[in-house]
Amino acid sequence: MPPRVILHGQSGIGKSSFGAASESPVFFLSPGETGLVTLIDAGIVGETPHVEVPTWEELLSITEQLITGNHGAKTLVVDTIDGMERIARTYTCMTDYAGDWSEKGFEGFQRGYRTTANGPWRKFLALLDKLRTERKMWIVLLAHTGVSNFRNPRGNDFNSYKPAMHKDIWEVTLGWADIVLFANREIYTDKQRGELKAKARGIGDRVMMTEWDAVADAKNRHNLPPEISMGSNGAEAWGNFVAALNANKQGEAK
Repeated sequence: MPPRVILHGQSGIGKSSFGAASESPVFFLSPGETGLVTLIDAGIVGETPHVEVPTWEELLSITEQLITGNHGAKTLVVDTIDGMERIARTYTCMTDYAGDWSEKGFEGFQRGYRTTANGPWRKFLALLDKLRTERKMWIVLLAHTGVSNFRNPRGNDFNSYKPAMHKDIWEVTLGWADIVLFANREIYTDKQRGELKAKARGIGDRVMMTEWDAVADAKNRHNLPPEISMGSNGAEAWGNFVAALNANKQGEAK
């Protein structure tokens, strides 16, 4: 079965070009997400089938069409899941809380987020699983990165990079995914005499982290190397990722 992949990173790091380099992709774009269209217009990636999804009902509907319809797509790329989370929350607020965003409604005791995570969001993930099992399609979910506080029960709390989603919804998604990649640039810092803080002295290559550490959320169930180079473009990033997956499969076969 093709894996369920999440790639998160800051804007411009190469998420959309990574997804566009996958095998026969179709993109679902969250409202206002223009990264793929900009890349196509600039000639950086070729023409790629895509549709902007304005509502939660439409997202579920077109996902079901991919499951049952006649098409040649082999990869679904959702760009971005944090954007889709926003329309999921709107759907929940309107259907479960009569459009009340106040403490008396959606925001009270964080109940609206839990309702979204355990209702509409789990339904969407179940549809993605059905698409994967029945049509053997890759599932690639892209996300913007935010900085969140990690409450550390064994010591001091610290900040780390996570997808820019509510924690309840992200925790459900993290548990569902087979692979979570964090795209980042290597930054070289040092502190010279007389300086109070270290300063960035240079920026290195783009890499995808595959294992959790204090810096960022990442995981994999495929024994991938801790880092995978993203190269200089999306095709290299996707190719390196697939090569790492295949190398692991060949190792297991031996």
